[in-house]
Amino acid sequence: MFKKGVYAATISIINKDYSLNVEETVKHAEGLIKNGLHGVFFFGSTGQSQLISSDEKKVLISKIASHKMRKNFFLGTGSNSLKENLDLIKYGLEFDFNTFLIMPPAYYKSNSDTGVYNFYDAIISKNPKVKIILYNFEKLSGYKFNKEIVKKLKIDFPKNIIGCKDSSYNLFQDLKLEDFLIFPGSEAKLLKGLELGCAGCISAVTNVTHSISRKVFDDFNNNQKQEKNKLLIQVRELFDKYHLISAVHSYLGVENNLYNNLLPPLELLKENDLKNLLKELENIKFGIKIAA
Repeated sequence: MFKKGVYAATISIINKDYSLNVEETVKHAEGLIKNGLHGVFFFGSTGQSQLISSDEKKVLISKIASHKMRKNFFLGTGSNSLKENLDLIKYGLEFDFNTFLIMPPAYYKSNSDTGVYNFYDAIISKNPKVKIILYNFEKLSGYKFNKEIVKKLKIDFPKNIIGCKDSSYNLFQDLKLEDFLIFPGSEAKLLKGLELGCAGCISAVTNVTHSISRKVFDDFNNNQKQEKNKLLIQVRELFDKYHLISAVHSYLGVENNLYNNLLPPLELLKENDLKNLLKELENIKFGIKIAA
């Protein structure tokens, strides 16, 4: 059952031939949970989801169905196609994965509240057991959720619309709905969100900040003094200077070259950008140490 917590939009490990390395992708996700995260979402935007085929996504779903951490694994769909969304959700449900992070289709700037409503209506009508976390990310999809459309979706589909990942940051501060979990898309907003009644965060950079993100979450819930929040915000702000997928893969690739493959048109950070990122992280006493 999906609940409050700190989650990663986990990355996908790509082979040199551009195929999905299912085994290493799952192994990476397992490591994030062992390092403190409550769970991970496969095939969010950070997981290069719109660049990965449905067939490969299905292979991973069937692989994690028997995993010992399957209760900590959740799915995105990462497709603009309604048919592919429906097909992947149906496939996930067959393996008892019912919670999906779903963004409205990207690219078409004519997205309206009515059109977006119809998109989710179509998904739920075909898969009435699905649980949906709305993905609010205008920068990627071209559409920004407003409070009114979220309320309408929740009222009309109370058992299906269970939460929102707010990466546009226009909802998490003042949207309050019963039985509805709100997760800012950045751990830099984790503590502020918790203070406002949010459920945690779902973030790309928790692939790196997993342990300190969990520490901030636990200290808040245990009424303990915050010792890591300043560092958490600093780390996130440094990664935010760059394209997040490129930055996370480049950072992790310093110690393990499995992370150094991306699907075009994505690419790793330029050499100087990576050096600058590593140096700035070292200056705040976080992460991989580099030679002077």
